[in-house]
Amino acid sequence: MGIIKDRFVAKASAANAEIKELLKEHGNKKIGEVTLAQVYQGMRGITGLVTETSLLDSHEGIRFRGYSIPELQEKLPKSAHGTEPLPEGLFYLMLVGELPTKEDVDHVSAVLQRRSHVPNHVFAAIDALPLHTHPMTMFVTGVMALQTESYFSKAYSEGIAKKDYWEPTFDDALILIARLPRIAAYIYRRKYKNNEHIQPNGMLDWAGNLAHMLGYDDHGFRELMRLYMTIHADHEGGNVSAHTTHLVGSALSDPYLAYAAGMNGLAGPLHGLANQEVIKWIFEMQKELGTDEPSKDQIAEYVRKTLSAGKVVPGYGHAVLRKTDPRFTAQMEFGKTHMPDDKLVNTVWNIYETVPPILQSLGKIKNPWPNVDAHSGALLVHYGMVEYEFYTVLFAVSRSLGVLASLIWDRALGFPLERPKSVTTESVKQWLEGKAEIWGD
Repeated sequence: MGIIKDRFVAKASAANAEIKELLKEHGNKKIGEVTLAQVYQGMRGITGLVTETSLLDSHEGIRFRGYSIPELQEKLPKSAHGTEPLPEGLFYLMLVGELPTKEDVDHVSAVLQRRSHVPNHVFAAIDALPLHTHPMTMFVTGVMALQTESYFSKAYSEGIAKKDYWEPTFDDALILIARLPRIAAYIYRRKYKNNEHIQPNGMLDWAGNLAHMLGYDDHGFRELMRLYMTIHADHEGGNVSAHTTHLVGSALSDPYLAYAAGMNGLAGPLHGLANQEVIKWIFEMQKELGTDEPSKDQIAEYVRKTLSAGKVVPGYGHAVLRKTDPRFTAQMEFGKTHMPDDKLVNTVWNIYETVPPILQSLGKIKNPWPNVDAHSGALLVHYGMVEYEFYTVLFAVSRSLGVLASLIWDRALGFPLERPKSVTTESVKQWLEGKAEIWGD
């Protein structure tokens, strides 16, 4: 492997073993207000952020400004011929803290339409990438190219007062949200549809226009985009994409830089990329079993095979939730309404009945229930979007609503630079021996 790599492997292996023993013996000991295990294991359960837009309860699921997903489906305004909420209404709710009227939502839609023009250099930056580039890399490249338009960056360089930081942040956020559907659709048509692009339709709502520019003018697909953009928009502040956007924004990086950083986190397989992993896993199962309608027994056998190989069943489990994700349930209800006989969708439902009991029988799984990613791909495939590598881009477009609304609030409330304290394993050992204190700056 090379001398440096060999030496690193030896050091890392020894350190891994040492830390496992340390946590086994001392994991419950407290450093300040948190346990040693929390310090080493992803800061799980540590309350250290304020996010005004949504709150995730382990048993109730996500609530946006106090409203559950079923309540939003009932109370948020809808398009003239639709039954799903318009995501512009959710953005208004997260930003203002009150349910919007239809007039409020129409106003947001109009504002986004007026600000949706994407400069040509953004497309040029995307076109400079090889066609085999992952769609999320293209997407973040497009966002970074848009940074040239930042009002916040310009205002800060001219000496804007701290109390006014929120205003150019607000302007940047709305422009970015307005332009993301065009960028996403451009990437999709470039990579999968022979570079044949579709111009925006100024008469459509934000999600409906995204569906149009992607090339799907089916009413059901537009409704799916409205639902998808609503339920993926926010999941409180501790998840990777939201926390990263907040963290980078706390350095007063403008919304383009902060959002791009957050979306690089969303592109990870333990976060937003999981939605493509789910559909990939199902396709692989169908191929191995030689059927597009596997029985529950066949599914159970394949699940056990997956687990015995040391892999996870994608789409199952969540860091916080301890019940079926309400976002999964919303998508399941959409499927029952629009595509009850779809083979792939029915396979998702059969997986739902099969996987949790198997995971529960292992005795080690805190949450054997499906999350949002377990269902979304099957709905997209039904309408013909089989390019599962693109799914995380749709997630990213939706997530802009929550993380950018939160970023506006961060600046309005004057939240400071985020700077938690870190320690070394050597300092932890000295602390355990009573030789040193390891908190403080």
